[in-house]
Amino acid sequence: MGKRAARYGLLTALAMVLSWVESMVPLSAAAPGMKLGLANLVVVYALYRMTARDAAVVSLARVALVSATFGSAYSFAYSLAGAVLSLAVMTLLKRTGKFSIVGVSAVGGVCHNIGQILVAMAVLGTARLAWYLPGLLAAGIAAGAATGVAGGIVVSRVKV
Repeated sequence: MGKRAARYGLLTALAMVLSWVESMVPLSAAAPGMKLGLANLVVVYALYRMTARDAAVVSLARVALVSATFGSAYSFAYSLAGAVLSLAVMTLLKRTGKFSIVGVSAVGGVCHNIGQILVAMAVLGTARLAWYLPGLLAAGIAAGAATGVAGGIVVSRVKV
């Protein structure tokens, strides 16, 4: 358990740092809520080098800690919904063996945005936010694919 706990700590800390770095990139000016998804690189690594359970622990720890440190109850709800849906779908796609790491990550980016928009629609009590979905989906595909490319490189080179 000691090595696993150490990995959880290291990966969660890395994901938190990437979330913090990402917060300094002003993509939200282009579209509210839009992010690069850098922390997902750590989740993709955990999913491919460890287990889905390990990836879930790291992802949920990061969501909780980043929200407690830099966010709010709303950001926690949005991040949690996106993280849970994204990881669930990425896990299923990975298990099929029919998708590359880039494809898995790209779909994960899309699902993250879908989860967040669903929470926003529930919180605000309106389906009108659906108009925002096409832009978020395009951004999710692009960011997810880029994360998948980087994830593929990291997974192939980091054997720990």
